Amino acid sequence: MSLPQPSTDTGRTALEALLEKPSGLLAAFDFDGTLAPVVEDPEASAPYPGIVEQLADLAGLVGGVAVVTGRPAATAVRLGGLERVPGITVLGHYGAERWVDGRLLAADPPPGVSLVRQELPGLLERTGAPEGTWIEDKGRSLAVHTRRAAEPEAALAMLIPHLSELAERADLQLEPGRLVMEIRPPGVDKGEALTALVTERQADTVLFAGDDLGDLPAFEAVAQLRERGVSGLSVCVHSSEVAVLSEVTDLLVEGPAGLSELLGSLIGAIRAQRS
Repeated sequence: MSLPQPSTDTGRTALEALLEKPSGLLAAFDFDGTLAPVVEDPEASAPYPGIVEQLADLAGLVGGVAVVTGRPAATAVRLGGLERVPGITVLGHYGAERWVDGRLLAADPPPGVSLVRQELPGLLERTGAPEGTWIEDKGRSLAVHTRRAAEPEAALAMLIPHLSELAERADLQLEPGRLVMEIRPPGVDKGEALTALVTERQADTVLFAGDDLGDLPAFEAVAQLRERGVSGLSVCVHSSEVAVLSEVTDLLVEGPAGLSELLGSLIGAIRAQRS
């Protein structure tokens, strides 16, 4: 299986760097839509078949493997079986939580989260949210999904002004996603989380793969890290729902299946370099 080539010079340079020195690579991944296909019920989410085993193989060849997700860290570990990946770091809630070796570190959520939890059901009722609209309580944030509605995009557009007003009153921020809007604490994002982890690990090269608007800060962080001398490869796990990411990344794969193919090729190429 041939290794796909990035479409950018910076991406090709990063790929060469990570193959030359795999021990200097931090490989980081979003969870939903990247390692796991997007499903209607987030609790039914499961990794693409074999991809966690690939992460475990990769972890034995590179400097580190991480998952950076908007999910609670423990939820991603439980749904993904991520404890099977040796030494993995899982940064949950956009970096507000850290799971390593079975230990979870997290600060208390700001009081605005409780306000949103209290008011959000009534808001959906008052605004006539369509059938199929539902709330996901993530503990540190709350998300409103419309994927199950008859017209999910129209339902989401109708709710955005109301959700924005509630987020502002709670001193929280509104984060868009794939047919979902999340109200969450400000001051943390995947870009900051990724940058901090790269700095902590003193990585020479970083790879980040993601599929959604919430991953844009991480892709931007990869570009900024290049200015600090860290080679960076950004991978868009493409979907028709969020096409814009392909314009700001180095390499495009089609869904979690395409990412699995890339991982298989990358693992094979690193092993070939060693032999």
